[in-house]
Amino acid sequence: MSQSEWRWLVCGLAVIGVTGCHRAEPPHFSADVAVKQLKPELQTAIQDELVKRTGTFLAPKMLAPKDEPHHNLSRGQAVYQQRCVQCHGVSGDGNGDSAKFMYPRPRDYRKGIFKFTSVPYGFRPMREDLLRTVRQGVRGTSMPGFPLLPDQDQRDVVEYVISLSRRGELEGQLIDLAGSDDEVDPEVVESDLVPAVLNRWLQSESSEVFPVTPQPRFTQEHVERGQKAFLSKGCSKCHGDDGRGQTLDNFGKTDAWGFHTRAADLTSGMLHGGNRPLDIYRRIYNGINGTPMPSFANALKEEPDTIWDLVAYALSVSNRRRRGEIPPPGAINPYVPTTSTAKPAEE
Repeated sequence: MSQSEWRWLVCGLAVIGVTGCHRAEPPHFSADVAVKQLKPELQTAIQDELVKRTGTFLAPKMLAPKDEPHHNLSRGQAVYQQRCVQCHGVSGDGNGDSAKFMYPRPRDYRKGIFKFTSVPYGFRPMREDLLRTVRQGVRGTSMPGFPLLPDQDQRDVVEYVISLSRRGELEGQLIDLAGSDDEVDPEVVESDLVPAVLNRWLQSESSEVFPVTPQPRFTQEHVERGQKAFLSKGCSKCHGDDGRGQTLDNFGKTDAWGFHTRAADLTSGMLHGGNRPLDIYRRIYNGINGTPMPSFANALKEEPDTIWDLVAYALSVSNRRRRGEIPPPGAINPYVPTTSTAKPAEE
């Protein structure tokens, strides 16, 4: 044995002596906090139903209708464990090891709520919505884009995220059932709970929102009309007259996940849902799921071209800093009031 080989052998034995030969325990899906507050027999019943219908970490299954194509989740899980688990957590609860250091917080998939979609407010996302987020990331947050991942890896990890989301939704339904009926009846799970979860996802696949009127070529006239609409239709209440979000109405609100949230500073140029005119149109028309940002579809039903005017104005405001127009500093306000008991902020 050469001196080099001997050195490697000694180092290897030293590592084994320090760490031992035991394999690390595999990850596992953790139960929602609300499950742990139920009686032990109800906790067991919920766990049994989840394993039956969504599998375990070592053998995950997609909760899906019988006619949906079979999903092999192993590759998506591998990509997720390599790229996503540090932030989004093993169970998709948004509580990965790095999550507490981030603002905004990583998404908790378990409610089935995703902010930036091409479907109406309250709908589950289309697969293409999740693919777009994986490829592009979310500008202005810690969520990076993964455009260099092989296309199949992107699609596989999206399927795995959907499986975690459907699992979380079913768990929430089971918690409600156990709390109201003091039991978990498998027949009720089969006839009511599972269809309730799946129908919401199936509905979204045919609900993509397209602009009511064609996109115009934006001019200064569109921007000026958009500014008037911005000030008169309620946008400035949260975003402020100058688009910076420095208003009293923009503080103290929480989102669907229980975190502080606020309307974006449009002048930052970092629009989380995307900078394309179509992206901004959908944020105005659809609203932003899980946040106080409402849909303006009904409010502007009789004046659909006003939405494009607002898009033109939002684009103009978001490019102010790029044009060298630095907005004056706004009032200094604590992001989270010192008396607040809500969780850390998330946008």
